[in-house]
Amino acid sequence: MVQNYIMAKEAKEVPALLAQYEGRGRIIAGGTDLVLDLQSGKYQADCLVDITGIPELTGIRRDGGILEIGAAVTHNQAAASSMIRQYAYALAKASHSVGSNQIRNCSTIGGNLVNGQPAADSAVALAALGASVEVVNGTGTEVLSMDRLYAGFGKSTVDSTKSLVTRLLVPAAEPGEGSGYARLEQRKALALPMVCVAAFLAVRDGVVERCRIAMAPVGVGPVRAEAAETFLTGRTASKELFQEAGRLALENANPRDSLIRGSKHYREEVLPVMVERALLEAFSDAGNGKKEVEQE
Repeated sequence: MVQNYIMAKEAKEVPALLAQYEGRGRIIAGGTDLVLDLQSGKYQADCLVDITGIPELTGIRRDGGILEIGAAVTHNQAAASSMIRQYAYALAKASHSVGSNQIRNCSTIGGNLVNGQPAADSAVALAALGASVEVVNGTGTEVLSMDRLYAGFGKSTVDSTKSLVTRLLVPAAEPGEGSGYARLEQRKALALPMVCVAAFLAVRDGVVERCRIAMAPVGVGPVRAEAAETFLTGRTASKELFQEAGRLALENANPRDSLIRGSKHYREEVLPVMVERALLEAFSDAGNGKKEVEQE
């Protein structure tokens, strides 16, 4: 039962505050998942440490070639940010796909990552964008790549009873670089994706120089389509090339059967289409200016 509620003033004090409760302290920001988990008994907590009043966790800025996004930035703030739309379009679009408008007003990008769900929209986009995650714990600060963030299905390597995600570090798109995001769900809002894909492309004179494709839920956390990435690199971009990349993406995908969100067979049928769409959008983003995130 929660008996104490603390408003943290600085990120560096959060691990010490949590340590006082020996595993029964929890960080709260948006609370869209945590409150439900506490009510259901999945988690127990004696104390909640609120991080929404820490200025360094709520900012969005560009420092050279890196976008620094505070972990307490909400999904609606990310979707509306002109800086994120310009330099990390896939993250803006993915953020707009989360939940409903009311949920996006509360839910945070950092919370979406620490929750550890394999189909978290912002996590898939960040994986394709080559992002890193800054974490503060009792011994100092460390930076984790996205592939080090998952300890298993629904489990994060960041222990939120001891550590705090402070920032997302995202390489800012340069001229000739772009990203895209494609999602298939049963309805427009309040539904986890059946399949979602994010793609990043660096294109010069029509040739793909570098690419990253992240898919979910086809494994533990976002899964890179390495076979498709290798195939694309060094080839001239075209719709047909992206279609073939979509087929090759299946080599790295292992979706599960779900009574709610589609069978393994169905997901394998639609995944190549989602990969193609994400790549086409990334190619457009790289060469034809930045797009606006659809608003409700």
